[in-house]
Amino acid sequence: MSLRRALHADPELGLALPRTQRRVLEGLAGLPLEITLGAASTSVTAVLRGGRPAVGRPVVLLRADMDALPIQESTALPYASRNQGVMHACGHDLHTAMLVGAAHLLCAVRDDLPGDVILMFQPGEEGHDGAAAMISEGVLEAAGAPPLAAYALHVQSVRRAGVFATRAGTVLSGTARMRVTVHGKGGHGAVPHRALDPVPPLAEMITAVHALVTRRFDAFDPVVVTVGHVSAGSHGTAIPASACFEATIRTYSERNRASARRLLCELVTGIAAAHGTTAEIDYDAELPVTVTDPAETAFASDTVEQLWGAQRLAAMPHPHPASEDFSRVLARVPGAFVFLGARPARLGRDEAEENHSPRAEFDDVVLDDGARLLAELAVRRLDAYAMKAATRM
Repeated sequence: MSLRRALHADPELGLALPRTQRRVLEGLAGLPLEITLGAASTSVTAVLRGGRPAVGRPVVLLRADMDALPIQESTALPYASRNQGVMHACGHDLHTAMLVGAAHLLCAVRDDLPGDVILMFQPGEEGHDGAAAMISEGVLEAAGAPPLAAYALHVQSVRRAGVFATRAGTVLSGTARMRVTVHGKGGHGAVPHRALDPVPPLAEMITAVHALVTRRFDAFDPVVVTVGHVSAGSHGTAIPASACFEATIRTYSERNRASARRLLCELVTGIAAAHGTTAEIDYDAELPVTVTDPAETAFASDTVEQLWGAQRLAAMPHPHPASEDFSRVLARVPGAFVFLGARPARLGRDEAEENHSPRAEFDDVVLDDGARLLAELAVRRLDAYAMKAATRM
């Protein structure tokens, strides 16, 4: 609890989290871990070598994200953020503390582990693609062999504390950002025929991109486009030379992720051309759909039920609309992504604020359960592999 609250009071943004990294290293101090620090970021990769002989030295990866959000906290908690405009509004402080706790639990049974565990402490999840940075620096090969499974937890401020949820297949959406700048020719509003007004095509594009997703994509494999920013001109009587809008695109399958990019770009280019203007398109910051492995998801769900009973596992019939760069790990390693409710007991479901709210609160009571589940997933997965390998000999 003390680590989580220290992290919450001193949040950091992006890929550079030097104080967070220092606290993680202090929390791991004295444990028999092989630790590597990131070069492109303040990541921490720790490898625990199991002491029990095993065929092929199987590896399991556990991940926690560490960064905060550019949000001014308004919770009035005694350990609220001291840093202006920065807050752990998504619970990454809990994730980090849980993984440090799991490291201690795993080290306590090190001699009985028939394999190795990679502990992935990742910065930059909130829009900085920290997972890609760690993958490029070799986190998946840190133990000398690729992981056979990977797991991550994520707390939810509105779900009842202690209740887990996950699903097989698509569990989180893929996302992308699109910025479109329409270039025309500026002029006086009294003589628009002497200019090339970029505003009408921009307005037509905004309407068209929303209509596109209802006519070109299956409603049961949805695409969601949200235009969140529009800018054009500086005065009501002046036609601007350019105008732009920015949008986010969320998809729930890799097929639609690729199709959305192609169709949206074709659409805005065509509308611009029809008005005699041009469209400059910046389509970036893409994250893949987060897809869990059915067998690993069933294994994680069974582990929850065996540890705490079926009442602690909630159904998750639909994917969550948020996105995650842990998707990059799961694209290479079979694994599961599990949600854990952390709503304070004093708050009802309708009173609790969602993750990313400046008033979001998370209950420390879930720290032990999160740490235990991460440790148990690693132990049980390595044991299962070792038993299977033994039967083949």
